Amino acid sequence: MMDLTRPIFRLAKRLLPQPILTSIRHARDVLSAHPSRSYYESSDLRELMRKAFSVLAFNGISGDYLEFGSWGGRTFALAYEESRRAHFPCKLWSFDSFKGLPPQEGTEDEYPHWIEGDLSTGLEEFRAICKQNGIPDDDYIAVPGYYKDTIGQEDRIGIPLPKEVSLAYIDCDLYSSTKIVLGFLRSRMKHGMILAFDDYYCYSARTLSGERRACLEFLQDDDRFHFSPFAQFGWHGMSFIVEDRALHASRQPRIP
Repeated sequence: MMDLTRPIFRLAKRLLPQPILTSIRHARDVLSAHPSRSYYESSDLRELMRKAFSVLAFNGISGDYLEFGSWGGRTFALAYEESRRAHFPCKLWSFDSFKGLPPQEGTEDEYPHWIEGDLSTGLEEFRAICKQNGIPDDDYIAVPGYYKDTIGQEDRIGIPLPKEVSLAYIDCDLYSSTKIVLGFLRSRMKHGMILAFDDYYCYSARTLSGERRACLEFLQDDDRFHFSPFAQFGWHGMSFIVEDRALHASRQPRIP
């Protein structure tokens, strides 16, 4: 039997206001044979943001919050709320196609639930979510477009991009997208910042793929940093504190 859930929900997104859509998503999660992670794990995500911004504020790690993949706006709203609760008034950035997932580019992108065009929140819908959550327009910037056309060619974006990053939340699902994101972050990587991978433990049954593969390859190619495990969230996500290897005790001269 044909699954009509996705086309019906996409039609509803064009016709219904955001509060009704939120209720529909909740009902879909309850009835679905494969409920979305948000139904179970919003408390985990809030706890991650609470811990992350508390650590950053306590340790004096400055910089903006960068989010790569903002479907539904839930994580973005939590980042705003918990950063302000921790008295950490960072600028928030959302990098998203606002058109859903791009096409898969190879076996490294394979995962049964990643479908081209799925997980789409339109730019105007995202801005409405920010407004509903009390996020002032001046406190955030949304950069629309597929990563290969934006951060993959950042000199063409036309706006000054953040140079200092305190927390990067990577929720772009695909290996190919995560590779571009980490390439963008490479020159912005610094000791004490936090990286969170929303889909770290989501990969193909046939091969190591997705965000975890991109992360491991990044560390193989760039040995300046060590990623120290910070906090797991849900069954799918993992976060790390970036450490400069040059500062590790093993690299320091021994005291005679």
